[in-house]
Amino acid sequence: MPHRVQLTTVRVSSALRDALGSESYSPAALRSDVLAGLTVAIVAMPLAMALAIASGVPPQYGLYSAIIGGFVAALTGGSRYSVSGPTAAFVVILAPVTAQYGMAGLATAGLMAGVILVAFGVSKLGRLIEYVPEPVTVGFTSGIAVVIAVLQLNDFFGLGVSEMPESFLAKLATLARALPQAYWAVVLVGTVTLLVKVFWPQDRLVLPGYAPAILVGTLLSIVLAQLGHPIDTIGSRFTFEIAGVTGHGIPQMLPHLVWPWALPGPGGEAFVLSWSSIRDLLPAALSIAVLGAIESLLCAVVLDRSTNTRHHSNGELLGQGLANITTPFFGGVPVTAAIARSAANVSAGARTPLAAAIHSVSVLIGVLALAPLLAYIPMASMAAVLLTVAWNMSEAPTAVSLLERAPRADKLVFVVCFALTVIFDMVLAIGVGIALAAFLLMRDIARFTQVRDVSDNMGYVGTPLPADWRMVKIIGAMFFAAADRVLTQLLNETADGSNLIIYADGITLLDAGGTGAFERFFAQCESRHIRVILVSMQTQPERTLMTSGILRDAQPVELVPKLSDALALARADSAAA
Repeated sequence: MPHRVQLTTVRVSSALRDALGSESYSPAALRSDVLAGLTVAIVAMPLAMALAIASGVPPQYGLYSAIIGGFVAALTGGSRYSVSGPTAAFVVILAPVTAQYGMAGLATAGLMAGVILVAFGVSKLGRLIEYVPEPVTVGFTSGIAVVIAVLQLNDFFGLGVSEMPESFLAKLATLARALPQAYWAVVLVGTVTLLVKVFWPQDRLVLPGYAPAILVGTLLSIVLAQLGHPIDTIGSRFTFEIAGVTGHGIPQMLPHLVWPWALPGPGGEAFVLSWSSIRDLLPAALSIAVLGAIESLLCAVVLDRSTNTRHHSNGELLGQGLANITTPFFGGVPVTAAIARSAANVSAGARTPLAAAIHSVSVLIGVLALAPLLAYIPMASMAAVLLTVAWNMSEAPTAVSLLERAPRADKLVFVVCFALTVIFDMVLAIGVGIALAAFLLMRDIARFTQVRDVSDNMGYVGTPLPADWRMVKIIGAMFFAAADRVLTQLLNETADGSNLIIYADGITLLDAGGTGAFERFFAQCESRHIRVILVSMQTQPERTLMTSGILRDAQPVELVPKLSDALALARADSAAA
């Protein structure tokens, strides 16, 4: 399907249709999807719980989000390899909403965000992702990879840091101070897990590298615990409470249908659904929708680059919207495509969106049947797996190539976007990166807009022009950043009382700033008795000038369609004088 069609069409389940319709879905492909789904589920389960806790809600709601939201987004979205669920980027938005409005307010805001995302998809706003420059995408992705990697060091080295500061630099300082406290047993488990993942032969054995790496790390941690060296595991790290009973690890509880606004409100009080509460939650819902759209589409772009595929932008927004509409009815938190889990999905050999759906089913199975066993997985092994995921998603070769070969402006955009992602957050990085890229692009376009004297170029004038006439050619976009400079230069080079032919077929664009510059230019030409002939303007600049009405008031200016007409008019005028 042509690239533009994928940007401008709106289809539910577009990725699933393409994946199953373009190739015969063989047992081998199903096996790959099942193994990928199982692998991602093992990575996703502790992440979903931890992110739910960070958002201020019980951990099981993060699992419900991965089960319901991940399943719906996989089957209805527009990206073949995206895996959806709770993400770290949402925490800064969700935690304040939970604190002020409770779980009911958070679920209601997520439902509203889902409706907004569907509106984005139906309005075909997904095509705007093509205006995100590559240096922004690579810088953002590399920055997220660094953040993910740094966040794993605490568990990988067993530093025992219970509370991490908010800023990235403070996190680094905290980890550096705690480094002497590294626990050799934890480091051993993490290192062995990492080595198994790196050197496990992916192509010849049944299990992909993530599964055996976690299995080996788990067995090693059990042996070390028996020898008197206990290691932090999912079971020791996470707790949950059901019916007043506190449990450890992953709760064995199915998601059940509930009205989002009927969930507990702030402080356990009832949440009142009204136009007032909807109005109060609207800014948060809009922020969730915008951030979810950005993260999902950028995730799809990253996956497209690594898999040589193309996603359906509007279909992905539609799928994410439907997922966020459905999830709150099961108590889930807002979801979006998760870059780390999606990268793990690709690395584990996923073929179609069924892998992401199988991931959700696997999380459900884990909640119901495997919770006691999954509780033994050491956090060091999970950290090792996420370190490899971070490396895979970092696009280090692409980043190095960009820094070596790209123009200086692109390098600057990449470095700024990378630094802002690491030090602050991705929303700021994306906004600043796009704005900086746009500014530098406008600067370059303005530099290339220029005026050339072609009075002596026989290819244009045929025979020498009369002595009182000169001809110039304007090349480039006459917009606010270039028009004043170009026309001021032209005025400075033109004597009073002379005549001027402006060959304008090279003007590619004229905006309001350029129109204003032409108006001032024509006024000064009139005051200095300079006659102007505009010739061969392209459709957009000519229409803009005609619509503005300034040609009606510019006495010394004539607009002619052909260069031959302008030259004949100039020679006739000179002969008559």
